Amino acid sequence: MPEYKFRSQDADGKQYSGKIIAVDEADLQKKLRNKGQMLVSASLAGKKVSLKPLKKSELANFCTELGTMTQAGVPLVRLLEILAGNESITPYEKYLFTELREKVVQGIALSTTMENLYPAFPPLMIYMFRAAETSGNMDITALNLADQFTREFQLEENTKSALVYPKILMAMIVGVVLAIFGFVMPQFQELFAQMPSLPITTRILIAISDFVSGYWYVIIIFGAAGIFFGRILLRVPKVRLFVDTIKTKGKIGKLNNTIYSARFARTLSSLYSAGIPVDRCVVIASQTIGNKYVEGQFEQVNKDLQAGVSLSDAIEKVDGFIVKLPSVIRVGEETGMLDKMLTSIANDLDFKAEQAMARLVKYIEPVTIIIMAVIVGFVMIGVITPIYQSYQNIGAN
Repeated sequence: MPEYKFRSQDADGKQYSGKIIAVDEADLQKKLRNKGQMLVSASLAGKKVSLKPLKKSELANFCTELGTMTQAGVPLVRLLEILAGNESITPYEKYLFTELREKVVQGIALSTTMENLYPAFPPLMIYMFRAAETSGNMDITALNLADQFTREFQLEENTKSALVYPKILMAMIVGVVLAIFGFVMPQFQELFAQMPSLPITTRILIAISDFVSGYWYVIIIFGAAGIFFGRILLRVPKVRLFVDTIKTKGKIGKLNNTIYSARFARTLSSLYSAGIPVDRCVVIASQTIGNKYVEGQFEQVNKDLQAGVSLSDAIEKVDGFIVKLPSVIRVGEETGMLDKMLTSIANDLDFKAEQAMARLVKYIEPVTIIIMAVIVGFVMIGVITPIYQSYQNIGAN
């Protein structure tokens, strides 16, 4: 439960101040009345919370509980009070749900409060709930959003799981290289020093080994600095745009384009089915794609829509979507079932993205094994060749 700073006074006019943990201000007033005091003012105690986006799983859980309890007839204020009192949620979620409840009690709309708490709640949720507040189907909207966030979370988790094994292999390659050049090769240094001449492969290995064993801290520093400055560079708009452009090209690009198309189609379907105008749907859906290069092209899409161009023709010009997407949108426009067609292709693309990720991992695994084999083979050649040559020289003498 949140902690409140309060000022109060008793029947004699004596002033009090302090902190009390309470469910809300009504609960705070009740606790003070039990002490014979009347609340004068109250505010949430603690430092100002830095707002950050909620995770997909957290959004899915919130929407599921909101939709389920709304269907059961639980009032919104009581619903938010129950969510804020849930012991299984994080302190950050507790803060957000408490803020939502406090503002709803004051008569502020739920969607407006969510907008004031941006980026904790995404624009998709804000506009969907705003439309639901007008139409009165908050329960259906919340459950639809829960389904969407659950699908997005599952796709993200499947992607992470699929990349675990390749990451382990890459870490093993780095570990093997460091072990060979940092510990194994120095053991042969004394033997190699006695030989009059060494093959080029051995000289290369010795040079690398000397650098790794003598300047290992430099490698660590440069590695850490590379990661640190790389993340900073990705925040530069031009660099981020360049990287996101690369993400839409080649074999990796095909997988990413499938994911971008599915994400856009599902968001657009949810917004359109809520009764939001198409042009506004496109603006909001374009912000959920996750690629600055693709999102940047929607300025022209919006201009085309304002000029009377159909959505399918405008989307067809976007580089970063699969070819099938505008075709499906065109069928939806002609049949009047745009939302259903978009949901259908989003489900299909989610499945294809999972299959494509599985195939990609199958390609990565043998490649990493080959890289490891080449490195180990090169080391073996560099170590064995001079030893073999020395035995040949001894036999010749």
